[in-house]
Amino acid sequence: MFFDLLTPQSVIPRLRATSKKQALQELSQKAAEITGLEERAIFDTLLERERLGTTGVGRGIAIPHGKLARLDKVHGLFARLDKPIDFDAIDDRPVDLIFLLLAPEGAGADHLKALARVSRMLRDEALCDRLRGCTDAEGIIALLTDEEAADAA
Repeated sequence: MFFDLLTPQSVIPRLRATSKKQALQELSQKAAEITGLEERAIFDTLLERERLGTTGVGRGIAIPHGKLARLDKVHGLFARLDKPIDFDAIDDRPVDLIFLLLAPEGAGADHLKALARVSRMLRDEALCDRLRGCTDAEGIIALLTDEEAADAA
C-alpha cells in the first residue's frame, strides 16, 4: 500500500516547523504540488479535522488526515521534523514524525484502511527509532516499504 501512497517527492526528511499550524501549512503546500489541488483547500481540511480532536496519536507521532472532493486516490506524505513540536498529542509529548493522509470524499473504506495501516505500522517503536535516524527520502521509503513487506509475510 505504501508503494502507492509514497514517492520520494512525498517524503520530507527534514521538515523545519516550529508549530503544529506551520507543519500543517508546509505539508499542505507539498500536498498541493503532488495532488494539483489548492494548498488552502488542503490546509482548511486538515485544520477542520484537528478541531474535531488532535491527530497527535502519541509517542511523537501525528497522523493528520482529511477528505477532499477533487482527489483521484488516497495520497500520503511523510515528514520527519528537525525538532519535535507541540501537536496537542494525546500523551502531551511533542511530535517529530508526521504521516499525512488525504483521500477522495467517496473513499470511505479505503481511507479507513489506509489510516489503520499507517497507525498499526507506526506503533512499532523500533521502526519509529529507525525513521528518526534516517535523513533521506529514499531511506525513509525503504524503511516504510520494508516494514510493510515484513508485515504482509
